[in-house]
Amino acid sequence: MSDMIDSRARRNVTVLVLAQALLGAQMPMLFTFNGLVGQALASNPCFATLPISLMVLGSMLAATPVSHIMQTKGRRTGFLLGVGAGAMGAILSAAGVYFGSFGLLLAGSLVAGIYMSAHGFYRFAATDTASEEFRPKAISYVMAGGLIAAVIGPQLANLSAALISSPNAMVDAFMGIYVAIVLINVFGAGLFFLLDIPRPPVPDADAPQGRTRMEMLRTPRILVAIIAGMVSYALMNLVMTSTPLAVVGCGVGGETEIPAFLDSFLAEFLSGDESLEQKFRFIAGYVVTAHVLAMYIPSFFTGHLIARFGVEKVIAAGLAILACAGLVALTGVQLEQFFLALILLGIGWNFGFIGATAMLSSAHDPHERGRLQGMNDLIVFGGVTVASLSSGGLMNCSGGDAQQGWIAVNLAMIPFLALAGAALIWLVMRPKEA
Repeated sequence: MSDMIDSRARRNVTVLVLAQALLGAQMPMLFTFNGLVGQALASNPCFATLPISLMVLGSMLAATPVSHIMQTKGRRTGFLLGVGAGAMGAILSAAGVYFGSFGLLLAGSLVAGIYMSAHGFYRFAATDTASEEFRPKAISYVMAGGLIAAVIGPQLANLSAALISSPNAMVDAFMGIYVAIVLINVFGAGLFFLLDIPRPPVPDADAPQGRTRMEMLRTPRILVAIIAGMVSYALMNLVMTSTPLAVVGCGVGGETEIPAFLDSFLAEFLSGDESLEQKFRFIAGYVVTAHVLAMYIPSFFTGHLIARFGVEKVIAAGLAILACAGLVALTGVQLEQFFLALILLGIGWNFGFIGATAMLSSAHDPHERGRLQGMNDLIVFGGVTVASLSSGGLMNCSGGDAQQGWIAVNLAMIPFLALAGAALIWLVMRPKEA
């Protein structure tokens, strides 16, 4: 019977992997360039990462209504709503670049957050038609689609930058990126017509209503899964949001040096007349690429690790690796330290977030799905919003230079890692009969 169920699940997983690969390519593009565009348009450098923060805020605010739409109208409707919002957000952001309007960029970022919210439900959709045994692997495979997005995204960004030539430096540098994001959403929408996920049946009047949100939050396994997911995602976002600003800021400030072999490569690959800031902006894109690859490559085996060692141990490993990422970042601001810290950050996020998702997916009944998943993403992206808002302030306004800001960003990880670690230890140490 499980083989019959999982044949449908594997088809849906294939579609969701393709969606993650194509539509997910806009995520590294937005996270890499929205901060740089914001820095160019904002009147105060402390607000440089505000576009990213508003995108995450939009995701948080959309989580509950998007989850409700998927519960009542089906996953396809919710995903199509997401791609429509992704295209509209890119159009508004492009208008912000064209008119030099920070307000339009912020509006576009907020609307793009609706896509980000729908994108987050790919991992839950993978479990809808899967057996209990296949669920962790289904989540892991869908997340692995982000590996392709990590490769496609920066390459599309580099190619799309050449789509539009303009004497306006902002338009010339960034307009093509938002045009490419519009096209990604338009063409990617067709994938969701291949999904075979039944719309949830309308419950009878006397059907079980399930636990309230507060009752679910008082369930230890659910509470710890939400905390672990929130901390893993928030800390990843906190550091990744500041990374392009840190790489460019420390490079232009002279603290970061370009190795000779890399400088030779840039001389051949680029036109040769780029400024130092343009070179470091280019390098920052590849640091983020390495990070996103590290986020998704482990997905090929994270599900198997969960099945073999248990979800608690995988989450614990993720939190430990996130701590190691912070330690590496604090050792200096040379390019190898940026690359290593961001790679560890991606691996830690993968173990922590996929582990938390797997723990959550096994802790509720089907009729509680919409309520719990919406609440989970509301809390998780609420934490991510706070991290994203804090990132720009810590990076640009907590010290005298970019290096001091980078140190402040990584020190901010400590209390949240302590919270998640303590919650996990509490869950593991609880008596089994509890």
